[in-house]
Amino acid sequence: MKDITSVILFQIDKTSKIAKQYSQREFDKLNLGITVDQWVLLKIIEESTELSQKELADKSSRDPASITRTLDILGKKQLTERIAIPNNRRKYTIQLTQTGLDFIHKNIDIISQHRRKSLEGFTIKEQNLLHEMLLKIQKNMT
Repeated sequence: MKDITSVILFQIDKTSKIAKQYSQREFDKLNLGITVDQWVLLKIIEESTELSQKELADKSSRDPASITRTLDILGKKQLTERIAIPNNRRKYTIQLTQTGLDFIHKNIDIISQHRRKSLEGFTIKEQNLLHEMLLKIQKNMT
């Protein structure tokens, strides 16, 4: 039996946690006032149009209850808003406020810097191969 550290899924999980912890430390140093998970939701919303809360949960691979809590927090920070869909009292479109859009534009360089750091030493070919391999694992597991 192999040691747990030689299991690829263990290494993927560990890498994800390390990356998230690194980014959160950097966010905190800069007093951004949000979590990495909140940033991810903001970015998904920014990249989407007419996004429902359920679609946001699906795209972020998070449960709907967690999305509701996070959207409540982002709403209090005036970064997002829920827009009622006409003739549907239970469904909302999630949008960035102007403050949310400004926040993303102001901080996107920091995030890009984190992404570049995570890929230091990788060639473009290696990055593409890693991306393809991760997608293959995801497909295998769904």
